Amino acid sequence: MAAKIISGRELSAQVVEELRERVARLKEKGITPGLAMVRVGDDPASISYMKQKSKTAAAVGVYSETIVFPEDTPEETLLAKIEELNHDPKFHGILVQLPLPKHIDERKVIEAIDPVKDVDCFHPVNVGKLLIGEPYLLPCTPHGVWQMLLRSGYSPEGKHVVICGRSNINGKPLFAILIQKKAGANATVTVCHSRTPDLARFTRQADILVVAIGRPRAITADMVREGTVVIDVGVNRVPDPTKKSGFRLVGDTDFEALSEKVEAITPVPGGVGPMTVAMLMWNTVVAAEFQAGPA
Repeated sequence: MAAKIISGRELSAQVVEELRERVARLKEKGITPGLAMVRVGDDPASISYMKQKSKTAAAVGVYSETIVFPEDTPEETLLAKIEELNHDPKFHGILVQLPLPKHIDERKVIEAIDPVKDVDCFHPVNVGKLLIGEPYLLPCTPHGVWQMLLRSGYSPEGKHVVICGRSNINGKPLFAILIQKKAGANATVTVCHSRTPDLARFTRQADILVVAIGRPRAITADMVREGTVVIDVGVNRVPDPTKKSGFRLVGDTDFEALSEKVEAITPVPGGVGPMTVAMLMWNTVVAAEFQAGPA
C-alpha cells in the first residue's frame, strides 16, 4: 500500500490562516508585526528563499523588508546594520540569510542579533532556553517538522524517533524539542551522524525517521521497516536533462522506493520547506506579541 503523503504545502496553509487571525488581533491594537531580512551577496538559492519568505509574510499580514548588501561588504558594516535594526521598533524580528561570505564571521553576526528579535532562534541565549525546556522561540525547520508530525496525527509521544544529522540548524534543536517532558514531545530520541557505524541498524528501529544529512537518496528502502513515518528535510539538486533548468530537487531519501513501504512520508519539494517558512512567520508573530507586552 502506498504511503500517506504529508504535504507541507497543505499544513503550512493551515498555519498561515491561524497566523492571519493573530496578526489581525495585533493590528487592532495598532501593532503590525515587522520582519527585517538581511542578505549579503547574490546567491541564487538565498534570493529564492527570501522571495518565498516575503510572499508568505504578505499572506500572513506581516510587514517585511529585504535589505541587500554587496558580496564584499565589510563585517563591521553588517554588524552596524544589525545594531540599528535591534533598536528599530518597526521590526520585531531580524533574520540574516545564511550562508554569509567567507570574510564574515557567522557566529559574530548571529550573536549580534537581539535575542528577543532572533526569529531564526540561532542566538546562544535562545538555543540555551530551548535545551532547558523554556523556549522563547523554536528554530524554524525543527519546529516545522514537529508541527508536521502533530498536525498529521503522528505525535512523537512515546515513540522512538531517529534523527539522521546533527547540525545546529536541524538535528540538535529537533532533539531538544522532542526530548522535552511535555505534551507532544516525550519521545525517545536517537541522533545519528556521519560517524555512526552501520547507520541502517538504527534507522530500522525508528517509529519516526527524520533525515537531514544533505546527500541525495541516502536512505534506501532496505534501511527502514514497514510502518515508519519519514520526514525528509533534505533538498538536493540532481541533474535532469528533461527539465529546463537541467536539474530537479530530491530529498535525502529514495522517495519512490520508501513510499511503497512506509506509513507516511514527506515529499521534496513541497514537504518541510513550506513549513520552515511558515514557522518563521510564527516566530515573527510571537516576537511581536511578546514585544507588545500584556494586553
